Amino acid sequence: MEHLDAALQRLHAVLSTLTAPRERDERGDVPGWVLVTVMTAGLVMVIWQVADQQLTQLLNSALGKVR
Repeated sequence: MEHLDAALQRLHAVLSTLTAPRERDERGDVPGWVLVTVMTAGLVMVIWQVADQQLTQLLNSALGKVR
């Protein structure tokens, strides 16, 4: 019976440790807005490289219609 009590106490200690609220150490974490900004800049650069000529023609055409 002592073994069962000891096992239950260990199980309770482990479960208490696992379910206890933890302090978050956010040092080193990249905030979401930084990640979104960097990814957006990367997408713009890739799209610009692929479609540079088409985008230039589109812009010139749109500006030509405004004049």
